[in-house]
Amino acid sequence: MTGYQSTKTAYKTTESAYKSDNTSSNRCGVTLMNNQVGVVVAEVMRGKEGVHVMPLPSMIRVDAENRMDFVYAEISEALGEEDDFFDAAEFEENMSTHYGRMIHLDDRTIMFANPEDAAEYIGFDLKATSN
Repeated sequence: MTGYQSTKTAYKTTESAYKSDNTSSNRCGVTLMNNQVGVVVAEVMRGKEGVHVMPLPSMIRVDAENRMDFVYAEISEALGEEDDFFDAAEFEENMSTHYGRMIHLDDRTIMFANPEDAAEYIGFDLKATSN
């Protein structure tokens, strides 16, 4: 056996640390910029049930189980601004990416883990299908 063959065999038997899993995680989340506004938004969200905040050097991960609501008035207050300061545009400016279904309303942005849970907001009719 040559060195190449033994190396090739070793690659086949070594499991990758990164595995694909197509099952639903029932989680949703956003990546915020790690700046003055992003830090405040993350702190507001940290106090909510089922929300997990992970500060990283250049970003802040905010993840939740099933659903999370970014209530603009709460965030505006925490920023020391008027109630209408923080809005969808401000949210989008401070967010770099997300996963899950995002719905912008006048007073909040809602993240849903499962698109079906957002059906009433997007006009999607959940109809039962027969097999």
